[in-house]
Amino acid sequence: MYSPDTTKYLIQIHLETEGVVEKPDVVGAIFGQTEGLLGEDLDLRDLQRTGRVGRIDVQIVSKRGATAGEIFIASSLDRAETAILAASLETIDRVGPCVARVRVECIEDIRVAKRKKIIERAKELLLDAFEEDTIASQDLLDEVRESIRIEKIRLLGEERIPAGPNIEESDAIIIVEGRADVLNLLRYGIKNSVAVEGTNVPAIIVSLCEKKTATVFLDGDRGGELILRELLQIADIDFVAYPPRGKSVEDLSRKEIVKALRNKVPIEYVRDQVDRDIRKVPSDHGIQPTLYPYSPDISEEKIPENAAGEDGSTHVTDMSASGDTIYPEGEFDTTPSQPPIAQPSPEDGGNATLGWHIKAIRGSGLGRFLSPDLSTIHDFAPAEFRDLLPEYGSESAGVLLDMNVDQKILDVAAEKGLEFIAAREFSGIVKRPVSLRMVNMQ
Repeated sequence: MYSPDTTKYLIQIHLETEGVVEKPDVVGAIFGQTEGLLGEDLDLRDLQRTGRVGRIDVQIVSKRGATAGEIFIASSLDRAETAILAASLETIDRVGPCVARVRVECIEDIRVAKRKKIIERAKELLLDAFEEDTIASQDLLDEVRESIRIEKIRLLGEERIPAGPNIEESDAIIIVEGRADVLNLLRYGIKNSVAVEGTNVPAIIVSLCEKKTATVFLDGDRGGELILRELLQIADIDFVAYPPRGKSVEDLSRKEIVKALRNKVPIEYVRDQVDRDIRKVPSDHGIQPTLYPYSPDISEEKIPENAAGEDGSTHVTDMSASGDTIYPEGEFDTTPSQPPIAQPSPEDGGNATLGWHIKAIRGSGLGRFLSPDLSTIHDFAPAEFRDLLPEYGSESAGVLLDMNVDQKILDVAAEKGLEFIAAREFSGIVKRPVSLRMVNMQ
């Protein structure tokens, strides 16, 4: 229709005729009725011959004995000449034998349309076409430092397992799963980690565990659990650290790594759990055995299990340092309406245990002070705990509360010298008192 290289303007004309005409009739009428009208300089034939005006594009349709349509003429003349040429076309009053009416609809500036397209395309390119944004100075520094850390990774033993640069000089080591975990710890300045690289623990790691304090820091998935079980069988492990639930060591931030290592668990607690199966629970409860009951963001201590008692039943032990407080597992019914049970008589099995008291209090909505020999001192409503603590706290070894316990209640119990506190749930615990054991009654 027009040359995009030279065209400046596009004249759009509307045509109506009182009869049926064809395209050649329209083109002939345009040349015939404008010939000599504007002089030699603006003669349409000469302008088209020199390329200053494009070919005439006629788009018409005939219906019911009449014809209507549009005429497009491309022009590379200036604004004034283009306007004169367009006005001259409105003088056409006949096309062939038919009366015609011609009206200029508009004169479009092709350059304006091109500018709009350029702007829209530039916006798209600005958003999508560039491969990457401007790199910040900090990003450059981090990239260079990352390459240095990668170069610092050592390869140990015949298995050539990845390890931090200080793995042999340090008196403690951190055992992780893979190379990515070692890199992440290096990113935050921890240079004494070593990777297992699979469930087949290399001999060099076993040797290092014999000489150094070893902390296992594995992912909380099935693979990490299997590696931990193997390490406990063949290596001298001292502590186990756990990442936050649902996260891998390689994805942790500096704060999460530091928090997890600070909350590492002595191996004795974990070994007790590995040496026996998790308390057998009916399959419809949906509870799966796991070696990862701990998490840096969990405040309450879980209650591990112990060996069978004299009566052949499974026993559970609390997490105290002594480990000598055991109680029968029983059916831990969580029905809220369960009433407290009276103290057992010697004929019914002898002295009460902590587990027996927990079973009696759980779901009752009561609290209970216990003496050092685990006999009941006083039952009370949990809301009265703070008021009764000065009176009964001095002669009590611990307290059971069928309620949620927060940091304030925990601090009050620790200040009074209680040895343990058992509660339905612990929430909002920021700091655990060193001298106070926390037992979850669930």
